[in-house]
Amino acid sequence: MAPEAEPGPAQIVADGITRSYRMEGVSVDALRGVSLTIEEGDYAAIIGPSGSGKSTLMHLLGCLDRPTSGKLLIRGRDVSSLNDSELAELRNQTIGFVFQAFQLLPRTTAIENVALPLVYRGVRRAERRKRAAEALEAVNLGHRLTHKPTQMSGGEQQRVAIARALVGEPAVLLADEPTGNLDSVNGDEVMAILERLNKDRGVAVVLVTHEAEIAARARRIIRVRDGLIEEAV
Repeated sequence: MAPEAEPGPAQIVADGITRSYRMEGVSVDALRGVSLTIEEGDYAAIIGPSGSGKSTLMHLLGCLDRPTSGKLLIRGRDVSSLNDSELAELRNQTIGFVFQAFQLLPRTTAIENVALPLVYRGVRRAERRKRAAEALEAVNLGHRLTHKPTQMSGGEQQRVAIARALVGEPAVLLADEPTGNLDSVNGDEVMAILERLNKDRGVAVVLVTHEAEIAARARRIIRVRDGLIEEAV
């Protein structure tokens, strides 16, 4: 269990959000009215069976999708009032993502992969490379700046993905099954990095996992079932 932290201001507030999809003419309710607050410095694990809605919830919290109804505030801004470019800018400036499949550009070096979010911010090349190198140093990959993903282990690739997520200094880091493709040793190392970012930098960490031992490391566990929050402890 991670050490307790003082709650900070709300970074994400979901109030009764729903998400429905049309599939072959049939409406499918992935989320059916979820309310949740992610505060500064939070550390929460979202768990639930396959099809429970936890990945849909993660996509909404990360502004990769919009709720069908209800209110979703990101740092006080209602996502329903934003156009696509405004939403993309808010996402780029506020939220970092770590995916199970890493999603790195295979022919691009580690430092270039990490610097990519800063391109969309208009940061100059020299500054991008400086900040990307610092982010890679923070995940103990300062010796791998010019290596490509194909030259790295799975654990190293996931650390590059974490560096890319933190290079923009996000308030919230969302991790979808961050240890799912890793062995136990690399998984522990990745979790230690996420927890250090949470403790030392105050980054709110929200992860989706099906592994009970990974979820138990968080300060809060949010159980999702049938599109609803079943329990939050």
